[in-house]
Amino acid sequence: MADKTAPKSQLRLEWVYGYRGHQCRNNLYYTSNKEIVYFVAGVAVSILKDSNKRGIAGVAFNGSGSLLVSVGLEDTHQIVVWDWAKGKILASIPGHSERVFDVQFNPFANNQLVSCGVKHINFWSLCGNSLMAKKGIFGRAGEIQTVLCLAFGPDGVTYSGTLSGDIYKWQDHELVHNYQNAHRSAIFTLYQCNDGYASGSRDGTVRLWDADFKSIVKLDLTQTSNGYPDLSIRSVCWYGEKILVGTRDSEIFEISVRDRDKPKLLIQGHAEGELWALAVHPKKAFFVTGSDDCTVRLWSLNDNQLLAKAVVPQPVRSAAVSTDAVHIAVGLQDGSFLILKARDLSEILAVKDRKEAIHEIKYSPCGTFLAIGSNDGIVDIYAVGQRYKHAGQCSGSTSFITHVDWSEDSKHIQVNSGVGERLFFRMPTGKQVTSKEEIESIHWVAWTSTLGPEVNGIWAKYSDTNDINAVDTSFSNQVLVSGDDYGLVKLYRFPCVKKGAKFKKYVGHSAHVTNVRFSYDKSHIITVGGADHAIFQWKFLPEGAATPRDQDNDIYDHQSGFVDSDSEESDSDISDVDAMDSDVEVEKQQTYERTFYREDAIALKRQHRQEKNVHSKNTDKRAVAPTFGLDLHYSFGYRGYDCHNNVFYTSKGEVVYHVAALGIVYNRDDNTQRFYQGHTDDILSLCMHPTKDIAVTGQVGRDPTIHIWDTATCQVLSVLKGQHTRGVCAVDFSDDGKKLASVGLDDNHTIVVWDWKRGEKIATSRGHKDKIFGIKWNPHSHDQVVTVGVKHIKFWTQTGGGFTSKRGTFGQAGKLDTMLCITYGKTADTCFSGGANGQIYHWQGTSLKETVKGHDGPGFITGGKDGIVALWDDGFKKCIKNYKITRSALAQGNYTSLLFDDQPPIRSIVLGHSKILLGTKCSEVLEMDKGGTIKVLVQGHCEGELWGLAAHPSEYICCTVGDDRSVRIWDLANRRLKNFRKLKKPGRCASYSPDGRAIAIGFKDGSCCVIDASSLDDMAEFHHRKEEISDIRFSPGQGKYLAVGSHDNFVDIYNVLNSKRVGICKGASSYITHVDWDKRGKLLHVNTGAKEELFFEAPRGHRQTIRSAELEKMDWNNWTCVLGSLCEGIWPHKSDVTDVNASHMTSKGKILATGDDFGFVKLFSFPVKGKFAKFKKYVGHSAHVTNVRWTHDNKYLISTGGADTSVMVWANKGRTGYGESDDSDTDSEEEGGYDSDVQREKNIDYDSKTYANSIRRTEGIKPHMKADNQEGIDLNRPQVSRGVAGPPKVQKRDPPQLASGKKRKPLYVQDMRLDHIFGYRGFDTRNNLHYLPNGNIIYHAAGAGIVRDMANGTQSFYLEHTDDILCLSVNQNPKFENIIVTGQLGKSAMAHVWHASSKETLSILRGFHKGGICAVNFSSSGKLVLTVGIDDNHSVAVWQWQDGTRVATSHDHNERILYAQFRPDSNSHFVTVGVKHVKFWTVAGGALLGKRGVFGQATSEDPSSLKMQTMLSIAFAPNNVTYTGAMSGNVYVWSGNQLARVVSKAHTGPVFTLYTTQKDGLILSAGKDKFAKEGANVKLWDIEMKRCKTYGLGKEFSRSIIRAVNRHKGKLLIGTQEGDILELAEKGGVVQIVAQSHAEGEIWGLATHPQLSFCVSASEDQSVCLWDISKQTLIMKANVGQPARSACFNPAGDVIAVGLKNGEFLLLKPTQDNFKIIGRKRDRHKSINDLKFSPDGRCLAIGSDDNCVDFYDTGPGSSLARLGYCKGIPNFVTQLDWSVDNKYIQISTGSYERLVFSAPSGIQITDKKKINSITWDTWTSVLGDEVVGVWPRNADNADVNCACVTNTCEAIATGDDFGLVKLFKFPSTEKHAKFKSFVGHSAHVTNVKFTCDDRYLISAGGDDC
Repeated sequence: MADKTAPKSQLRLEWVYGYRGHQCRNNLYYTSNKEIVYFVAGVAVSILKDSNKRGIAGVAFNGSGSLLVSVGLEDTHQIVVWDWAKGKILASIPGHSERVFDVQFNPFANNQLVSCGVKHINFWSLCGNSLMAKKGIFGRAGEIQTVLCLAFGPDGVTYSGTLSGDIYKWQDHELVHNYQNAHRSAIFTLYQCNDGYASGSRDGTVRLWDADFKSIVKLDLTQTSNGYPDLSIRSVCWYGEKILVGTRDSEIFEISVRDRDKPKLLIQGHAEGELWALAVHPKKAFFVTGSDDCTVRLWSLNDNQLLAKAVVPQPVRSAAVSTDAVHIAVGLQDGSFLILKARDLSEILAVKDRKEAIHEIKYSPCGTFLAIGSNDGIVDIYAVGQRYKHAGQCSGSTSFITHVDWSEDSKHIQVNSGVGERLFFRMPTGKQVTSKEEIESIHWVAWTSTLGPEVNGIWAKYSDTNDINAVDTSFSNQVLVSGDDYGLVKLYRFPCVKKGAKFKKYVGHSAHVTNVRFSYDKSHIITVGGADHAIFQWKFLPEGAATPRDQDNDIYDHQSGFVDSDSEESDSDISDVDAMDSDVEVEKQQTYERTFYREDAIALKRQHRQEKNVHSKNTDKRAVAPTFGLDLHYSFGYRGYDCHNNVFYTSKGEVVYHVAALGIVYNRDDNTQRFYQGHTDDILSLCMHPTKDIAVTGQVGRDPTIHIWDTATCQVLSVLKGQHTRGVCAVDFSDDGKKLASVGLDDNHTIVVWDWKRGEKIATSRGHKDKIFGIKWNPHSHDQVVTVGVKHIKFWTQTGGGFTSKRGTFGQAGKLDTMLCITYGKTADTCFSGGANGQIYHWQGTSLKETVKGHDGPGFITGGKDGIVALWDDGFKKCIKNYKITRSALAQGNYTSLLFDDQPPIRSIVLGHSKILLGTKCSEVLEMDKGGTIKVLVQGHCEGELWGLAAHPSEYICCTVGDDRSVRIWDLANRRLKNFRKLKKPGRCASYSPDGRAIAIGFKDGSCCVIDASSLDDMAEFHHRKEEISDIRFSPGQGKYLAVGSHDNFVDIYNVLNSKRVGICKGASSYITHVDWDKRGKLLHVNTGAKEELFFEAPRGHRQTIRSAELEKMDWNNWTCVLGSLCEGIWPHKSDVTDVNASHMTSKGKILATGDDFGFVKLFSFPVKGKFAKFKKYVGHSAHVTNVRWTHDNKYLISTGGADTSVMVWANKGRTGYGESDDSDTDSEEEGGYDSDVQREKNIDYDSKTYANSIRRTEGIKPHMKADNQEGIDLNRPQVSRGVAGPPKVQKRDPPQLASGKKRKPLYVQDMRLDHIFGYRGFDTRNNLHYLPNGNIIYHAAGAGIVRDMANGTQSFYLEHTDDILCLSVNQNPKFENIIVTGQLGKSAMAHVWHASSKETLSILRGFHKGGICAVNFSSSGKLVLTVGIDDNHSVAVWQWQDGTRVATSHDHNERILYAQFRPDSNSHFVTVGVKHVKFWTVAGGALLGKRGVFGQATSEDPSSLKMQTMLSIAFAPNNVTYTGAMSGNVYVWSGNQLARVVSKAHTGPVFTLYTTQKDGLILSAGKDKFAKEGANVKLWDIEMKRCKTYGLGKEFSRSIIRAVNRHKGKLLIGTQEGDILELAEKGGVVQIVAQSHAEGEIWGLATHPQLSFCVSASEDQSVCLWDISKQTLIMKANVGQPARSACFNPAGDVIAVGLKNGEFLLLKPTQDNFKIIGRKRDRHKSINDLKFSPDGRCLAIGSDDNCVDFYDTGPGSSLARLGYCKGIPNFVTQLDWSVDNKYIQISTGSYERLVFSAPSGIQITDKKKINSITWDTWTSVLGDEVVGVWPRNADNADVNCACVTNTCEAIATGDDFGLVKLFKFPSTEKHAKFKSFVGHSAHVTNVKFTCDDRYLISAGGDDC
């Protein structure tokens, strides 16, 4: 029988012919030692993945080599920046909508890169995790065209090669010079070196340029000896005296500068197109290839050189060399073939008998005939000696011919076709042979056919595809080589009869391998690739031949190409398979998939909350949670039945293991446990850090987590997630402890390597298709791991972000088997693995050296399924000693002297502290000394589910029964197994008799029994049911009756005294779930699976009907039911009837404990009336909690886990027992108060502010979209007229005179810079006002970060934000002085980190939050930034701001988070506060772990009166103390996450701000003081917040609400909700005003004084402010009682008119310190949008939302009589302008119409000539031909809101809904006119005005304050 194993022979890749020149550029380089590097096909230090789709178009390193940039081939052409050594993406952004051809880092500028492509070039800055782009401005220096390649110069210079042959020079992002006609055609490559630049072009020339880009020399390769006319250069590299050139036709030339006319041809290969034709010389080391590039080439195997080349008229598809090596036959694509001379490839003959391609061509062994197979389905036979005369034809194939083979005697051929036919023909007649006897007698000279019984093995089982393109055979070596469509070259044994044969596979080709051939002497194999058109030359090493590195086995290296042989054998192929090990088989099939995961409970709750908000306004109060709490006391159990190597010693000798979701640290001396409770599901894997003080555990889960935790404190150090699915089955630390490797349970069993401290994935790879049982780091190498599992062992090497792997080769030393464990020897290449067959495998490198009969799993000490511990010598040569695990070896006097089984299978073994620690399959942890004496440390139930639980009626004892067929008695006081008995069948329930002497047990088969509680002997047995017994109960009192509920829907009642059934309870429509007795023993309370609550009378079982009211009055012996009105509130949201498995009431009837399918143990106050009662919940079990029971005195609660088989004992801590429970009181609906300012902040809708939509509802066609003749301008008017010039559009004004009386020169406005901002955002922020170290202050308004110099009052600005800044924080670490972080509003929210002095952007953090960032803060080290989003999930993120890396994230809360802050002494702990929320967070590696604040009992407060309020602010003190300011005015003091005390009424209203002074620890508090006599209070507290000093702000600020406080060198900085900034001296309490501004509300009204540098602003905050622009101060401020919308000065400047939102207008006269109202009137009911005094001051025009303009008399002595109004205005009025002569007014409307009326008559003027002759006093309109150019192209959903022409009438400024202030020339009559834009405002700019002398432009923001 043929051998099924892979052949022992091997291949070594020796040479590759070819270079990828087509479709590639810049892919040819010198290395530092002058070697040449290039690529072809798939022949690579680091693997980077998961970014680009479809392919990578270009890559480039930065100057230092630390970063890599790639650009993809997807539609968005994604540009990705990598830290390639870590395989980590730093930034990713769409590159361009059109193809990107090149991307390069600028070597002269850090973090700057450039991309170019189809008609674009972009200049990028890497800032944090963002790439910020500037488009290249072509300007007039050159036309916009496709840019193909890049090079760089110093000082911001970039050179780019273009499609036309020009080279463009760029300065920064502007085109400054064009080197025209640098080449005659497209420039494909630019190269920069120390000597200058080199460029290469499609025209075949290379030009060298010096460092200043002056031409040095031009090299034309088309004119050289090896050149040709169509030579196209794709790559060039200049290194000293040498120049490398790569061409499109796959050639590499090397040019010497001194001898540049004679380029040296280094590499040749086929050019573009597919390569199929391959033939070998029959006598010499030559071979022939032919390709779609229409060339035939003859190559030398020994010299690796091209010997000859011929160009043929058609693409070549096949070739053959004649037997005498004289002729070469070539088959072409058009159906013809050529005969060439073998010596020089000259043509002898051309024949064309077929129409379709010739794909196969073969000479007969005798040399007489030539067989040619075509796509016509015919094989033609030609007579060679008769000048290739047609001699015969083979017909009968139904498809194209793929392969032809000759027989040894040249009398037969075999033919394969494209549909899988295998046909035989006689030669030369072509008659088909069908006789089996004749066919079997044929001997073939060669075998290249892919079909036939001899080659069945090359096809996968059950497959019939045609993806194998070619084979060839070496009969002497019994080896077959194949090439397939997957780019693989495979070696098989020949013949290989059965499908799915084993093989060795080799990679290198990129796609399909089209042909393979052995050389004439079988020493080499030649393979050719289709699309990669590469030729690979492999050295063939037959079995037994020596290799450079080893004698008989494959050793992986990057050059060999060897990857892996196929895995698992088929049952049909193996006749001598060992017997299967049942345990291994069960473990292989375990997937750990869950119906529910813990996170599902959270999702259901959120879904319920959303539905409740949408559909219901139910305000029913939820039942309160109990005031009692639990603490986990002890856990019985150890997970040994399906886990390996999961018991360890710590450095102090404590034992670490796991069960359920608990990591347990066990103290051997006092039999106590500590718990790590951070997991949410079953822990599957455990490993210890080399220091032995840190543990890592991996769990089951949809997105399973890996936790690294401190065994001494049980505190988490890091959490890793996001890379695995289903579960983590193996973990291991590297020997230096810095890296962690993990293996997942997904289908690919993914391997991930982590930097666990930073929580970052370093590398990942697919592990194996079958399950992996173990992973182990090589202790001698930090980048090598080995994995073992089902039928495999693999050796891995980490390379950047990925792995390369090599499978262990078994050779003759042993048989392939499932590997279960692994350990390393004393050298890096020695390791040992344990097999399922009990053998120990000794590996040298990746090769099996020998096997030793041991048992299961080595270490140098081994334990196996046979229950024997074996001690071995260093080399596993000799077993020194064996220990048997038996009861006789148990230590005497041990507190636990019970062993469940003799010789239990050993699952875990470890040596330490002179002991051997063992974990067994029977869930026992044992400790053995060197004498073999055993001490039992831990015991538990084995696999299966655990449901049965009963508590003793008078002692601290409980009983459990499980699917492992055992009943166990647990001593809770001494924490040990007291007794056990093996049962014959699985048990499901248990109950103690009232006197505790008997135990009743219900079984899974429908039977039940009663046993003695002491001896566990049988007393009685009953079997009346077929399905499982789900509940069993003794009656109270004497325990005379036994109620037994089954899944048969019945409850049977037995008389225990006479062992007879006395009653049956019938009527249930589903299975019984719970049974309870009343105290009299007369009534049964029954629950069923159909949600039925039934009652039966005992003993006969008659059904009774009991109402809910009566039920509540009844006295029950116990309560374990889960249905009914008394426990309605225990059911969670969206729950199923099976979700709550068990309940049990305390003996006093106050507390109900439950266990559910989410793994929670919960406590409720009983009775639990009403839905969704509040509770305390506790975690520890992994999935469903099957049962809960209180002990007799309620001291302990016992819970059992279903699949986790653990028994957990919880201690009742009473009122102090809040521990780390998850307190559902935090979801309280009641807050204990209401505050309008807090409510307003909660209700702010930021979504409406994040889009550039029009701030007003307008309708109609926008000006720039109207037809040119829309306004009736005479377009036929001559452009130049000899007549008198028309009147000016706007009256020019002379600037006011100087104080000396001299005239000022007019100022022509051409540019602007931001000088001052009147504003501070206080209305929805907190702690956004800070002192800098130099005493200056920083704050924000609109989209600007503002730094104010306190010495001279000047401001400087950070203006890189694109929307409102919502939060600000200053880095307090001295190493990062003056570093600021600001978070902004926006659809794609981002935070900017910048320098306060230079205003340089240091980092931009984005890509996670949506909608906006409302809180930011730096960590104590200054390296981390905390951000909080305002999205619906209220997301939280921590970033490393310097590189923009997201460290950890969380979606936290149902309601708004208002503020977040790191502890000042911590880099990993922070606190968030918000709506009914305070949470204490830990940054654990790559995860955020949060604990909600819980109300402990250390406070003197009545716990029932404490309610979780909306928390507004945070401060800190030493010893983990936190202060939070509440809405009520109280300050809550927290120790850890427990409430320690309350500082009652620290303020009389909400405490909006707290500030911790880092130097002395003193704390500032402030907020809303409702009844303070001295105005708002600021309080300075001691470090414990017990004593304070109060500062009042005075009566001027009596109503101020303080939102920010800061302290620095004896001064307090205060920011108010009203927009004021104050400074207060600590000693004197003197208040100094720093800045004032408007409060919340849109600012629309703006006007400038006609003679002075004053302006007035009117806001919807009901205030009117008069400002001194030159002094940058507020002169006076008045509250007008209504939101104000418009304002203007009269011509004299002594009266201000203000329009209000309610339709009223006021006339104000500024006095010395206030405004005096001198007039008011209201004739309209809607908003006054604009008002203007006539130039003579006698008339006031009022434009409103009522579609009206009214005229009022304002002359001397007037009473504001209405003089008239304008009719027929179609929409609301937006702007008004008077004519110079006071006779006309122009009106702009919301429907984009400009109307002109006479004033004050209100008659509309429609005569265009008359309108064009009017000269206007002012121009504020955004409508009309004069300003059509101010409208942008992208104004579809946004408006230009305002405009103002300068006094010189040379320029016009506008403000729009994009937040831009723009400056245009006036008039601006061409659409989309050029402009200069200025940023600072966040969204809508509502008004702009020039001062009287044009020195300043004042702009107002809508709602950016």
